[in-house]
Amino acid sequence: MKKVVFAAVVSAVAMFGSVDMAFANRPTNIVVQERVSARGPESFQVFCAINPGECQPGGDAKIALDDDVMRLLTRVNARVNRAIRPRLDSPLAQVWRVNPSVGDCKSYVVSKRHELIRAGLSPSALRIAYVKTRDGQGHAVLVVKTHNGDLTLDNLTGEIRLFRQTGYRVVGMSGSDPRRWG
Repeated sequence: MKKVVFAAVVSAVAMFGSVDMAFANRPTNIVVQERVSARGPESFQVFCAINPGECQPGGDAKIALDDDVMRLLTRVNARVNRAIRPRLDSPLAQVWRVNPSVGDCKSYVVSKRHELIRAGLSPSALRIAYVKTRDGQGHAVLVVKTHNGDLTLDNLTGEIRLFRQTGYRVVGMSGSDPRRWG
């Protein structure tokens, strides 16, 4: 499957110059439900193969939540939510990108994770969750494991909430090693 996805992306880039251009005029109201294995969604596995530095574990599995950490989470969540213009990926190419100008929930998640690690938070406390929303749509969020509960950074809301308050149902979540999902 990886070879087929890779070949499709390479062909699109060869024809149109970029993945974004290849799918720029495609309808974006189709949500693709990816299967989540013990290594995560296939598109995330491709992301990690291309960007191994973005998929490294390290540090504590939970962080101490204090006012400084909460301000950092709030600032990064708001900045990334403003910086990326929402647009669903093509059903043919699910792509995870760090800090793109446009993207869907997957790109918001890895961008927030990237920024928080750069700011000094433990990579192992930053989990990627693939969930179902209350209306049954597939969605990805960043879950920050803290000693005070799991916080959710979400591009659908500017509010940081405890995960249990989101109403989301977990399909799969990365462990302290983002390449291992449960």
